Amino acid sequence: MRGVEPKELAVPAIAVAAGVAYLVAGLVSGNTGFGVAGLVVMLVFAAVIWLVRRRSETVQGLLDRRDERINAIDLKATAFAGSILLVAVIVAFVVDIARGGDGAPYFWLAAIAGIAYIVSVVVQRLRG
Repeated sequence: MRGVEPKELAVPAIAVAAGVAYLVAGLVSGNTGFGVAGLVVMLVFAAVIWLVRRRSETVQGLLDRRDERINAIDLKATAFAGSILLVAVIVAFVVDIARGGDGAPYFWLAAIAGIAYIVSVVVQRLRG
């Protein structure tokens, strides 16, 4: 049995860090319930990922990044999720404007996504 590689720890470690961030945010804002619940959810997620990695080829592939097929699936899934999220942000922007709001923070989220896309295209084009 091989040892644990550092990159396999990245997703569980990020989940734990996010849980701690939720806890701190909850404590600072006086919303302890949110903080504790956020920490528990993220700890459970990290534990499930850690435990399932030995039984699931997909989870193992996503953690160790050595399988090109799973990396391609991950790339397509990430692009799909990003597209859906961007559509949701744009819809929320339009709804907020229709209700008399100023569109914030949806405008900023859409602008950040658009700028990130343009920068990514330019950087990849210059590399290729």
